[in-house]
Amino acid sequence: MTKTISKVGNSQGIILDAALMDLARLKVGDKVNVTVIPESGAVVVMPIRKGPSQKQSNQPLGKRREITAKHCGNSRDGDAE
Repeated sequence: MTKTISKVGNSQGIILDAALMDLARLKVGDKVNVTVIPESGAVVVMPIRKGPSQKQSNQPLGKRREITAKHCGNSRDGDAE
C-alpha cells in the first residue's frame, strides 16, 4: 500500500484511513512503537498492547487478514492514485 507523507503542523505524518485503523485494531490516542531498520530505511509501526485481545486469542492464526488495497480503498495494485 502506498501512502504519502503530509505536513502536519511543524511536523510530517502519514494519514491512516479508517479501514487501516480497523485492521490494525488501532484507535486515536493509542500508543505505538516506531522502529527504523537502518539497512533498508523501513519504518515499522507496532501497537503497544498489554496482551492479545480476547477475540484474537480465540481466533486461529489462519484467520489473520493482510492489509490489501481492497480493505483500504486504494487501487487494485495498492498504489495510490
